[in-house]
Amino acid sequence: MNIQKINLVGLDKETMSKLLQPFCENGQVIKMRVSQLWDWIYTKGETDFNKMTNISKNFRNILVNNFLLNRLKIRKKLISEDGTKKYLLALDDGNLIETVFIPEKDRGTLCISSQVGCTLNCSFCFTGTQGLVRNLSGPEIVQQIMILRDDLQEWEKIRESKNKRRSISNIVLMGMGEPLYNFDEIKKGLMIIMDETGISISRKKITLSTSGVVPKIGLVGKEIGCLLAISFHATTDEVRNQLVPLNKKWNIDCLLNALRSYPGLSNSERITFEYVMIDNVNDTEEDARRLVKLISGIPSKINLIPFNPWPGSHYKTSGFDRINSFAEIIKSAGYSSPVRTPRGKDILAACGQLRSDSKKIKKSQRNV
Repeated sequence: MNIQKINLVGLDKETMSKLLQPFCENGQVIKMRVSQLWDWIYTKGETDFNKMTNISKNFRNILVNNFLLNRLKIRKKLISEDGTKKYLLALDDGNLIETVFIPEKDRGTLCISSQVGCTLNCSFCFTGTQGLVRNLSGPEIVQQIMILRDDLQEWEKIRESKNKRRSISNIVLMGMGEPLYNFDEIKKGLMIIMDETGISISRKKITLSTSGVVPKIGLVGKEIGCLLAISFHATTDEVRNQLVPLNKKWNIDCLLNALRSYPGLSNSERITFEYVMIDNVNDTEEDARRLVKLISGIPSKINLIPFNPWPGSHYKTSGFDRINSFAEIIKSAGYSSPVRTPRGKDILAACGQLRSDSKKIKKSQRNV
């Protein structure tokens, strides 16, 4: 009789405890075993039960016979001329997602996905042309970080470096998908990622980007506590309906009202408004002045993102002078408005360029 082994990577302590219960004498032993496994999996990045030397050989045999320490698989890795790395990752059911690592002088940012594809169909975004295949699970959220730490030899660097400087210091949920249409699994994954006894990435180093799923926005502050970014991109409902169709459900006024009551909002924890600059669509000086009025009273900053072209797109990037004029109007109103330098454009790894060839698989066809 073949035993269906269960993968422990990406599971929380409560789930691990329940799984270990049949193999432990009492609650105290379960707690000890979970603590040991948690350290090996999330602090040391170990992938072999037999190398977990503070666990008895008998119990290691139990682990080997009943559990797995699997990661997502790297199907393809592309490296941009600017150092950005884009990974095509394979899930257990054969679906594919893209994850991007952006190295900088003072930090390294990992852009992770929350869904296979996306249901929002934003007209400026390549992912939207794929459509939604399915949500990612909490473990699949966590495993994106685990496999990237493997590839970047992050575990060794943390063990060897006295100051524990990490390649991956920041996480942004700005990859494929709308995170707030997968809130429960995103929360599960981020709770593990933020746990100080494991992966330990601070909530202030994690940013969740949403196109404006209003009913879930407050829950990000109340139940997760990470930073919030809004994929905004327009200053009138007419234009935003075109760029971000979700606006037809929750328009600009509805979205901004939700943001004004966002838990913990302050000058030290501002909301980021992401604004893609598209030539002759949303980039006029009138748009800039209207944007300043719209966000008045909301502690925030505006990231201006030159549109990144992708195959089949009919949009063009705003000109350099137009972007600078837009930025100056925002700065003169007292808001920070950095212009994001596109990274990884040559490998389609920049903002709005992620897409995989995954298609919906019938439940009966899934290898899970």
